[in-house]
Amino acid sequence: MIAVDFCKYLLTLVWLLSVSLYLPLANAQSEQDDTTAIVVESMAADNTEVVDTDAPTTPDDESVTDDNLADEPASLAEQVEAVKQAALKLNRDLLILEEELLFPGNTQVAVFISMDVGEFFQLDSVKVKIDDKLVASHLYTERQISALYRGGVQRIYVGNVKSGEHEISAFFIGKGPEGRDYKRGAKLSFEKTTDPTLLELRIIDSTKKLQPVFDVKEWQL
Repeated sequence: MIAVDFCKYLLTLVWLLSVSLYLPLANAQSEQDDTTAIVVESMAADNTEVVDTDAPTTPDDESVTDDNLADEPASLAEQVEAVKQAALKLNRDLLILEEELLFPGNTQVAVFISMDVGEFFQLDSVKVKIDDKLVASHLYTERQISALYRGGVQRIYVGNVKSGEHEISAFFIGKGPEGRDYKRGAKLSFEKTTDPTLLELRIIDSTKKLQPVFDVKEWQL
């Protein structure tokens, strides 16, 4: 009986010792788990902060993108303008080439009209003949007359004639001094050579005669 009680006592003592040893280990394990959790949370927080730190770069990128988008319309407009200028230059070159093909220099005759201040004559229309053949006629508007008054020059005719002697006649119709109907003519004989021939029909106010003067002048190239 005493032996049984003693065995129970020993078992109880062993259990107590086991419990006393287990609790510190459990507490230590719990503290370690808590520490690990804190470290993991800290790392997560650090990662979050890193992500947050990198995040502001997005607006900067967006702002750069917005600036690029803002520059795109201007760049596109410049490209369109460059294309327009290139097209205009190409059109001019094609017109010059076409004229050179249609009117080569050895047969080309071009006729221009110029006007003085127009104090004594107001131009309405012009007719041009070469070798008694009508080659050009024009009825003027107020805007065209104003351009001539400001020093503009109009090319009224360009064509081909054979080499040799030719005659050009011009007939001017309009209003003369005191608003009277006025019709005058001018003519010039010229020799067509292998070079282009340029003729100018001139309307000049003569302050000495107080009336308009009409003549034809050949330009020398």
